[in-house]
Amino acid sequence: MLKMVLPLIALATPGIALAQANQCRLPDVIARPRIEGPTAEDPKRVLPIGYYTLAVSWTPQYCKTSRGGARDAFQCQSDNSFAFTLHGLWPDGYGEQWPQYCKAAGILPRKVIRDHLCATPSVQLIQHEWVKHGTCMPTNPTAFFALSRKLYHALRYPDMAELAQRPTLSARAFAEAFAARNKGMVADGIRLNVTRDGSLSEVWICMDRKYRYISCPPQQGGVRDRAQLRIEPPR
Repeated sequence: MLKMVLPLIALATPGIALAQANQCRLPDVIARPRIEGPTAEDPKRVLPIGYYTLAVSWTPQYCKTSRGGARDAFQCQSDNSFAFTLHGLWPDGYGEQWPQYCKAAGILPRKVIRDHLCATPSVQLIQHEWVKHGTCMPTNPTAFFALSRKLYHALRYPDMAELAQRPTLSARAFAEAFAARNKGMVADGIRLNVTRDGSLSEVWICMDRKYRYISCPPQQGGVRDRAQLRIEPPR
């Protein structure tokens, strides 16, 4: 049996209807995450925070390329019809490196995972986001995920079905359409992560240390403005 949760987004304006499922049904049994930590290839880095990145993922593309199985069942095989979901809130540095894995962390409390699962529909990703990114901020898991959800729920989205139907769509045109839906956001404050064939995977939004939209620093990366973009249509 599934339990229904009506997140804040279901009560918001139609402009954000594609953020996630309007009615998020949580499974009765929520898996326990495994402990993560730094590795030789992905080491601990304690650095000052220069700005933040809010990353949202386009679920139709993720599910198209995922391997399926139990790990992705909630996001890709349920009736929730997720669209944009929250990947995470990431502290970034002043240069090309960013802080990560700043403090050791154990398994997140079950309530924290449950409260956040309709925004980030992956138990292990929630654990990962706290350990890798949240531990580098002066906060605790409950406050970190509450802030992440607040910023995520504040986002408005362009008509993804219409954009998916366009015969040509540049990364810049998408960024302009996205920014136009969000007060204070500019196209230069958005970077896009795409698959090898140019399909939209994630949208990265740059924010200052007070969580206000800003133009992204040069080191933020992302595809070039003129790159042609493909969008997997929403379900």
